[in-house]
Amino acid sequence: MAFTSGAALPLLLMAAALASLPGRVAVSRRLHALGRTRNAPAETPRRVNRETDPLAVASVLDLLAACLRAGLPMAGAARAVAQEAPEPLGEALRRAADLLALGADAATAWHQVARDAKGRPGADEIESLARMARRSARSGSSLAAAVMELAEQRRAAVEDIAAAKAERAGVLIGGPLGLCFLPAFVCLGIVPVVIGLASRVLGGGLL
Repeated sequence: MAFTSGAALPLLLMAAALASLPGRVAVSRRLHALGRTRNAPAETPRRVNRETDPLAVASVLDLLAACLRAGLPMAGAARAVAQEAPEPLGEALRRAADLLALGADAATAWHQVARDAKGRPGADEIESLARMARRSARSGSSLAAAVMELAEQRRAAVEDIAAAKAERAGVLIGGPLGLCFLPAFVCLGIVPVVIGLASRVLGGGLL
């Protein structure tokens, strides 16, 4: 009986070790994975290129309107969103912010900004923004609402351009497809009909 107890004790210890081994392995694997996660370099988030994003101007105008609704003066709002704006809109916003901060009235500042932007890419959006800012300064109307309206117009223009490109692509794709299907239509649709009519005409002795 003592021999049986002495022989069973090592077996019990071995079973306990085997039972605890998977847990230790799992913990070791988790610690190893955690160490690799901590030592791995952080992934840099991908940023959208503002210069090629067609909706970048509309997004900047939304930010500008939000800043104005929050109570920021035009100079502070323009400077806050200028760094997120594509050029030359960002340059125009910084120029307007500098002129307003120096004490120029809104009509003079935005007139100068619009004049400097003439003949450059994005001059239409800058001219529209300058015109709304001058009108708001003269009439006292809400500039934030006008800027939001300008952003919606910009989005509508981008959607129209995208729809026009899609329609043009459909036309360009339809031409080659038509050229590919036309021989098959002639061979499978017209030629059998012509052969059938010719066989009937020749077989009936009409010619």
